[in-house]
Amino acid sequence: MRRWSRSFALLLKWNLLRLRTELPAFAAVQTLISAGIVIGFSFIIPDIDPESALYLSTGAMTISLITVGMVVAPQVVAHRKEQGLLDYQRSMPVPRLAMLAADAVVWIAVALPGLAVVLGVASLRFDLDVALSPMVVPAVVLVSAASAAIGYGIAYAVKPVLVGVVTNLVIITALMFAPVNYPADRLPDWAAAVHAWLPFQYMAQAIRETVDVPLGGVPLLPFLVLAVWSVIGLTISSRVMTRRV
Repeated sequence: MRRWSRSFALLLKWNLLRLRTELPAFAAVQTLISAGIVIGFSFIIPDIDPESALYLSTGAMTISLITVGMVVAPQVVAHRKEQGLLDYQRSMPVPRLAMLAADAVVWIAVALPGLAVVLGVASLRFDLDVALSPMVVPAVVLVSAASAAIGYGIAYAVKPVLVGVVTNLVIITALMFAPVNYPADRLPDWAAAVHAWLPFQYMAQAIRETVDVPLGGVPLLPFLVLAVWSVIGLTISSRVMTRRV
């Protein structure tokens, strides 16, 4: 455990130094995207009701985390693969999960400013009244971890030239065709059935129901589903990183 912790700390420091010039730009873009979703969609739906405002606001937070974990991070990893950095990382005498965790912490930190901005913009734009739960912190961490784990699985399993195509498909699906910014009952039955097995609606639910707690309390199902998806993504990434070539 001590070796794992030391490896994680050193890898985190290395990542921060290596990306020190890009991280502010990533954070700024994510903040603009998050605020832009709230403001832009409010123009499409000018007379928005409180429920739709909640879905749109928490959906923007979810999209921000998905964009960081499943789009930006995989594309950075794909760039590393093309540069040969993946082979170098695989030769390092450090635990593979410590390497992935150090990466994930950086991307979670990139997404955090956008989440705060969304709540501020939503409160001003929609006069949003929410009841935050302490569970919002583990919800954000778990959604971020699941997004990053799935993103790494894509980046490590797919050829670099195809990573951009796959990640673009992911963000289009999450933004337009997943029950993130709207309830699942608006989808056709077959699409709702598909999303019952995908992580997007559970990511949105975990954020939404910890930002504004329903009367029945915060359900555990989204957390369990996201934990399973995190394990799947990390397993794929770890196996690719340890595969002999």
